[in-house]
Amino acid sequence: MASGARASAPEDSVRTVSPGRRGEKGVSAPTGDSVLVGTLKSAASPVRSVAASPRPVKGKAGREAARRRLQLLPAAQAEGDGDGEGAEEQAEEEQEEPLLSVPEEDEEEAQPLPPVCVSPMRGMWRDEKVALYCDEVLQGCKAEDADEAMSKYLSEKLKLKDKWFGVWKTNPELFFVKYEEASIPFVGILVEVTCKPHQSSSSCFKVAVSVAEPFSSNIANIPRDLVNEILEELEHSVPLLEVYPVEGQDSDIHDIALALEVVRFFYDFLWRDWDDEESCENYTALIEERINLWCDIQDGTIPGPIAQRFKKTLEKYKNKRVELIEYQSNIKEDPSAEEAVECWKKYYEIVMLCGLLKMWEDLRLRVHGPFFPRILRRRKGKRDFGKTITHIVAKVMTTDMVKDLSSDTLLQQHDDLDLALDSCYSGDTVVIFPGEYQAVNLALLTDDIIIKGVGKREEIMITSEPSHDSFVVSKADNVKLMHLSLIQQGTVDGIVVVESGHMTLENCILKCEGTGVCVLTGAALTITDSEITGAQGAGVELYPGSTAVLEGNEIHHCNNLRTSDNSKSTLGGVNMKVLPAPKLKMTNNHIYNNNGYGVSILQPTEQFFIVAEEALNKGAASGDKKDDSMLSRVMQNLNLEMNNNKIEANLKGDIRIVTS
Repeated sequence: MASGARASAPEDSVRTVSPGRRGEKGVSAPTGDSVLVGTLKSAASPVRSVAASPRPVKGKAGREAARRRLQLLPAAQAEGDGDGEGAEEQAEEEQEEPLLSVPEEDEEEAQPLPPVCVSPMRGMWRDEKVALYCDEVLQGCKAEDADEAMSKYLSEKLKLKDKWFGVWKTNPELFFVKYEEASIPFVGILVEVTCKPHQSSSSCFKVAVSVAEPFSSNIANIPRDLVNEILEELEHSVPLLEVYPVEGQDSDIHDIALALEVVRFFYDFLWRDWDDEESCENYTALIEERINLWCDIQDGTIPGPIAQRFKKTLEKYKNKRVELIEYQSNIKEDPSAEEAVECWKKYYEIVMLCGLLKMWEDLRLRVHGPFFPRILRRRKGKRDFGKTITHIVAKVMTTDMVKDLSSDTLLQQHDDLDLALDSCYSGDTVVIFPGEYQAVNLALLTDDIIIKGVGKREEIMITSEPSHDSFVVSKADNVKLMHLSLIQQGTVDGIVVVESGHMTLENCILKCEGTGVCVLTGAALTITDSEITGAQGAGVELYPGSTAVLEGNEIHHCNNLRTSDNSKSTLGGVNMKVLPAPKLKMTNNHIYNNNGYGVSILQPTEQFFIVAEEALNKGAASGDKKDDSMLSRVMQNLNLEMNNNKIEANLKGDIRIVTS
């Protein structure tokens, strides 16, 4: 089945592997998204000259390329006595030469590439992708039959048209030995494609290609002779998945373009090398989970930093598998002890990466981040001598900083917030003066302490460490944060997560980049006079059985998700997940300019909630007014108390019961 070794490529490319060739090396081709972007930018792909050294090729064309290249060298390098020693010196010098411009000679520059067909997959909703792969293509097959199912699907589409025009996109290494990766992400050539008869699922799909007129490429000064010579070496046969049909042909070509994109996406993201090696009772269900994972990454449900980590893990897995295959293929005879050990090392590294990827695919491990539980540290409790300490966090401690403290207060001064938190026992207070701070220990709050800023809250800025998964996490019985600005940068968990116990946020600014404030089952949170903004999901997430009191807060510009999932698009200021119902009291809050609803209540589909929602919708039909008696009954059943809140200008509306 498709897998295997894949050549290196730029980050904005996806390694494509033709179906059915385990362990065969594929070459890079841009994803459908990057193709779409290129198409929208202009009617034709940009064409420009680049600096590169053509790859040595065989035959007359190769000799001519070498001759032309030699003519560009300095005279001292071009001269030689022709003997073996001179040739060796010349070869060594040639290896150290700088990048050279691809020779143009008298050849006409390549024309710009025509636009390729835009794949409709980009606009597909999650459910549509699931239906396409699970129902139409795979049709409930087992993992070991997936390759055959993909081959059958593609073969049927290829019968629509046996000749068409496309852009062959391949790795620059096929053409050049020296080039700047940033300047040549791929080599694209306009070709005429001739589809061969149906090939068995155990072989690589290949198509016969020839250079189409007019000669067109994304590289203006690429020699046509070089292209012809490379195609001759390949016997004019290239992997089908490297060819992208161009616009301006009949509708059948659009169907072929879609089929190619479906197959590319399957082998690039949905297929795993271990699929047909492990028993899976419902393979299509596994594919659906992987589609959901991909959609969660695309729409921002999984925050950017952790999505990047997954992509890097997947890429590393593929590359390590390539390394192992290539290493094994270079062992000519029985392996030596050293070679056997090296093989086992590479194999176990692949197994570890495989395990990480499997964790990602288990939706239960992604319910609230993949690193769960967050805190493994034990509580310190109180000091043995029973005293509490006030920790002053400032570069230099002055008398003005402590003039308001009582004379019997025990003090410790720290210039590092992390050290102050590490020194705390239950009952201690951390006093922070204006400045910018980072502290990984904020994600390990287990003791009952107070952390408060002195001065304007905007001037006491605590930023998260992007390389860490969590920012502020607490399972203390009672911890309080006051007069601070928390600025989330790259962490993947909620900006504040109350895992257990009770947390109070007073007069704080929370600038989210990922998830907002999360109150997990059994935990409690009180937020007063604070501001929450920028969350990718809801500003405040209440999990079943949690408790929250919100008073005098501003919650705005939350739910920055780009999603087609209706349940996620409704998230906004405050989201409640019910069963058992959380308890929420809201007073004098201003919830505005959120992309979802001001308050959303996520319920399972039960008749009571359906009836309640219908009643709410009837009340809102003539405008923004709702049936107050019905709404109050719903709130009472949900332990939701709302008084004097201002909920306005939210994209979806003020309040909504959402069934899951």
